[in-house]
Amino acid sequence: MTFPKTLAALFLALPLPLHAADYPLKLQNCGVDLTFDKAPDSAVTVGQATTEMLYALGLADKVRGTSVWFSDVLPEYAEANAAIERLADNDPSFESVVAKRPGLVTVQYEWHVGPQGIVATREQFADLGIPTYVLPSDCVGKDNTSGSDGTRTAMYAMDSIYQGVTELGQIFDVDDRARALVTDLKSREAKAVEKAQALGLKDASAVFWFSSAEMDIDPYVAGRKGPPGYMMQALGLRNVIESDEEWPVVSWETVARANPSVIVIAKMDRRRFEADDYQKKLEFLKSDPVTSQMDAVRNGRIVIMDAHAMDPSIRNVAALEVLADALPAFDLK
Repeated sequence: MTFPKTLAALFLALPLPLHAADYPLKLQNCGVDLTFDKAPDSAVTVGQATTEMLYALGLADKVRGTSVWFSDVLPEYAEANAAIERLADNDPSFESVVAKRPGLVTVQYEWHVGPQGIVATREQFADLGIPTYVLPSDCVGKDNTSGSDGTRTAMYAMDSIYQGVTELGQIFDVDDRARALVTDLKSREAKAVEKAQALGLKDASAVFWFSSAEMDIDPYVAGRKGPPGYMMQALGLRNVIESDEEWPVVSWETVARANPSVIVIAKMDRRRFEADDYQKKLEFLKSDPVTSQMDAVRNGRIVIMDAHAMDPSIRNVAALEVLADALPAFDLK
């Protein structure tokens, strides 16, 4: 699940634009007014989605530190990423971010940097003269005060990712790169949707299993309005989970009664929980007396997907492609 190497190489090789952007640039970002008098000279990222978005825009040379990783970086950015300090695999400390004296902190989730941010609030960074930019995908149509991962108030759409790419392109004065990236992603998104819709699915359903706090307890599955919910809807699949929470905990008995046609499981490098290991997920599905009786398990209709592609990110398009490519072999008509 990678972006075309030619496009990635192009962005990494492009020089900075010769023209000057129109500064001061004013944006409203997740309820916070931002003003940039010039392009930031550096950035620290809190969230893999923002890291890869900056890399995709050819801005790796601006990144001073990264944090919050689910998977290996996309292969085309491995060399650039290796030269950049990883402040933390998971949650960085406020002090470690500030020590880099970044011109901007880019943030994937408000629960890291937001009103009750576990790293810091946006005001704490602002008091030190450090602006913060939260990806719109974590606040557009979403209430982060409800549920552990927030609750979607509207169906997720790739438009919020495209907005993030566009605005970061404006902030760093690489508008042309941002437009090229958005155009490529939109084209791939449309082709994946068209491929799946050609199957004419009528009553096919699915569930996305991210992880579980313990191997044999209720799993974290995708709610109906987050990125996986969008993927299922776009590709003609019904989500058997009806919660609007981002990743609700739902019993396996409830999932088994719904008997989804397809099970999508997350593959990640993170090992907070035993169930982060996708091989353990597969073993559980096939051996547990409840899950082993589901049609999807009995018929091998299981899709392994990059975990980071299940969260809002530019990888969502690659996830659409993976699922659209898998569906024809499942004979779900």
